[in-house]
Formats: sequence, C-alpha cells, structure tokens
Amino acid sequence: MNVKPLADRILVKREEPSETVRGGIIIPDTAKEKPQEGRVVEVGPGRLDESGNRIAMEVKKGDRILMGKYAGTEVKIDGEEHIIMREDDVLAVIE
Repeated sequence: MNVKPLADRILVKREEPSETVRGGIIIPDTAKEKPQEGRVVEVGPGRLDESGNRIAMEVKKGDRILMGKYAGTEVKIDGEEHIIMREDDVLAVIE
C-alpha cells in the first residue's frame, strides 16, 4: 500500500533496539520503552506559508531521526507499526 503524507507530515518506522544490553541482560518486551529513533519512510510535500509558497521539508526519505517519546500518531500499515508525525516533532537527524 502506498501512503503519501500531506503537508509537513512524515511517515516513520521505529527502529527497535537490540534485545540485550552491555551486561548481557535480556530485557523482556513488557519492560521496554518505545524507541526514540526511527527511519523516515515517506515525506509530504511541505507546508504552505501565509502567501501560498511551499516550504521545503528538511528531512528526506531514508533519514534516521530522533523523535520525542509520545510524538505523532501510531498507525498500522500492511501489518507493520508506523508513526505519522509533523516535521516539527523531529528532534534531530542522525548521520
């Protein structure tokens, strides 16, 4: 299914952290926090300013980003969890 976000929204897939930590301890699913890193799957065309000019998006498809814990709206697309969020909710691009 093709999903194209509108305006300044982006579609993000969370990147799950590894199952073990430095000491070799395995963390159960119930104790895990939501990951704050994700990969941008799709981006919208950008928002319009007051005069009707399109403002280009700073993030692009394929970027790894850092986002807030509770940013965006969780959606299920083709059985996979994704988040639709505004570009303003992106904290940083990881290079």
